[in-house]
Amino acid sequence: MMRPFHGDEGMTARLDDAALIALGRKALATEAEAVGALVGRLGSEFARACVLCLECSSRQGRVIVSGMGKSGHVGRKIAATLASTGTPSFFLHPGEASHGDAGMITRQDAVLAISNSGETEEIVTLLPYLKRLGIPLITLTGGRDSTLARVAAVNLDVSVPAEACPLNLAPTASTTATLAMGDALAVALLECRGFTEHEFALSHPGGSLGRRLLLHVEDVMRKGDEIPLVGLDTPLAAGLVEMSRKGLGMTAIVDADRHVVGVFTDGDLRRALDGLVDVHATRMRQVMTRQGKSIGPRMLAAEAVHLMEKHHITQLLVVDDDNVLIGALNIHDLFRAGVI
Repeated sequence: MMRPFHGDEGMTARLDDAALIALGRKALATEAEAVGALVGRLGSEFARACVLCLECSSRQGRVIVSGMGKSGHVGRKIAATLASTGTPSFFLHPGEASHGDAGMITRQDAVLAISNSGETEEIVTLLPYLKRLGIPLITLTGGRDSTLARVAAVNLDVSVPAEACPLNLAPTASTTATLAMGDALAVALLECRGFTEHEFALSHPGGSLGRRLLLHVEDVMRKGDEIPLVGLDTPLAAGLVEMSRKGLGMTAIVDADRHVVGVFTDGDLRRALDGLVDVHATRMRQVMTRQGKSIGPRMLAAEAVHLMEKHHITQLLVVDDDNVLIGALNIHDLFRAGVI
């Protein structure tokens, strides 16, 4: 299919689908080559950069990321990735830094400056201030002999042979390589710290991972009058009314002290009806399932999901350490909580 393209002179060129796909593939190949080149280039400088970041954190400092233009956009993402993976970090606009925001930097911090040329004026202007505070400077530059590369405690080379832009002007491959280097730094630091899923969830409480790793069964279970329960000698008919009224598709069977002795589910009901039982004469102890599945209130809600999947059930009773019934939940409660 031909696509019209209007140039600056009002001329119209036509590109078919194959040509457009080829252009996209060429750009991706160029960027993949730029990132691939970083692998063999990684060495002792990278290790030193990691050490500086770890030392900064050990003295309660932050890694302050800075960059102008497209480097600034990449820097914001790197700072966010560092912060969410256990390395305290924030982005500082270098232009604003020269007009008072440099006061955000403390002697405990480290600065990660991004500049493809290594000569970004707004960052170079900050160098005397950083030197006066004795703050370690890590730079990501494409200019290995640039001002920033020379004065940095560590310079990470993110140079690329060419941009994906056919004019070799728009930052494309260079920003991709820089972003990848930032990710490499964040992941290496994450591993060094022994950063866990739980710690990750603490900084992402609103996300699905946070809900999976932070919500406990007691946070989503039904309590009090919402719990379906009957006694051992309750007629089956009354048990069915309790099940219907509470809407969990089951009811717990408890003794006089509220200890769980069994459970009656929709599956038990089908089996009872197949046996032609008298729902008025039959007692719950005769048709219940003994040793029903239960879970503790402090277990993660994700563990409740695992138990349901493992045993092919859709409900769970919640009991304390003495097997006393304190709650109940079903698959829909977990869906509503965003655990699934």
